[in-house]
Amino acid sequence: MSDETPVSQAASPGFATLAVHAGAKPDPTTHARATPIYQTTSFVFDDVDHAASLFGLQAFGNIYTRLTNPTTAVLEERVAALEGGTAAVATASGHSAQHLVFHTLLTPGDEFVASRKLYGGSINQFNHAYKNYGWNVVWADPDDLSTFERAITPKTKAIFVESIANPGGVVVDIAAISAIARKAGIPLIVDNTMATPYLWQPIKDGADIVVHSATKFLGGHGNSMGGIVVDAGSFDWSATDRYPMLSKPRPEYQGMVLHETFGNFAFAIAVRALGLRDIGPAISPFNSFMLLTGIETLNLRMQRHSDNALAVARFLSVHPKVEWVSYPGLESDPYHALAQKYLPKGAGAVFTFGLKGGYEAGVKLVSNVHLFSHLANIGDTRSLIIHPASTTHRQLTDEQKTIAGAGPQVVRLSVGIEDQADIIADLEQALAQL
Repeated sequence: MSDETPVSQAASPGFATLAVHAGAKPDPTTHARATPIYQTTSFVFDDVDHAASLFGLQAFGNIYTRLTNPTTAVLEERVAALEGGTAAVATASGHSAQHLVFHTLLTPGDEFVASRKLYGGSINQFNHAYKNYGWNVVWADPDDLSTFERAITPKTKAIFVESIANPGGVVVDIAAISAIARKAGIPLIVDNTMATPYLWQPIKDGADIVVHSATKFLGGHGNSMGGIVVDAGSFDWSATDRYPMLSKPRPEYQGMVLHETFGNFAFAIAVRALGLRDIGPAISPFNSFMLLTGIETLNLRMQRHSDNALAVARFLSVHPKVEWVSYPGLESDPYHALAQKYLPKGAGAVFTFGLKGGYEAGVKLVSNVHLFSHLANIGDTRSLIIHPASTTHRQLTDEQKTIAGAGPQVVRLSVGIEDQADIIADLEQALAQL
């Protein structure tokens, strides 16, 4: 009798099945059913020829945990399967995943276009850290798609957006922006952290590269850091000479042309072999194990997150001390039509609302909650709250805060999976004290 029960007789397993099984099988030595934590720095070669083939990208296998690890490989294969990509690379954090993507695409003096509705840390990374490499961001407005077209120049190498913008809950028209990118001959990069592949698979709508802060909803329990880069396998890197790391001979690999050799997963190979290898933001095997465990319940958690968030948003939308609520699941929200198109199962866990008392009311509210945890994270099973203007977006100017959806009156919630009545009761008592 086989140790492995067939995952499915169907040609294409469902999402919940993939979330539990993709990439995994019983350990061949111990027959352990859960993916083991391969807590090792390096791996023994069969012989010198085997070592040479691994180092030369002529064979797949494990050399050193900075590059590959069996625990991490399961995580990569699972997320690639859930997103509908050809391959994935796991990294130490979401920021490092973005860094490796742009390192693969850009050279000094190059530009990329980014939605101005982004997580504050990404805005800071793009505006400041990337300038040290000579990489220049040009901002565009997701509410006016013509700004993306006008921002593209001969120096532009990519477009970057979030599927659901953090913290404002802006739903971005991925298909329309993909058409703009296709016309310009550049890849579309989508940060899908807020939606996760359970709510939205941007590759189906034209994304060429998907990134995640796996620290958030993929892991889901606020206990492990990680990032993921997913290669859609959809972009022709050899169509022009704009992406030499993929289309030109690589001297460190005896003149190998990565796109010619690896085809529709060449970008993932480049991220690993040219970026992760040299820059080194490797995820630990233990964190890969924890993230894998979280992903097994992703569909269950994301549905509960979304259902709870909608109930909380409806409560706040009629509260006398709340001026507005920005949640695309609400029928009155300007992004509701896009949410219906792209997010039919729910609009996610994170949204913002504005307090009539402004900045001081926001600071007081986050000090008065009990069930909610006041901290700088999203995607936890627990309900989380923060006042972005005084914390995550503090480094931005007032104008940048407002543009990013983090103005002085704004409070961000990441609604957890607790009972709806308890979540609402905590907000109700905190609002009563304003």
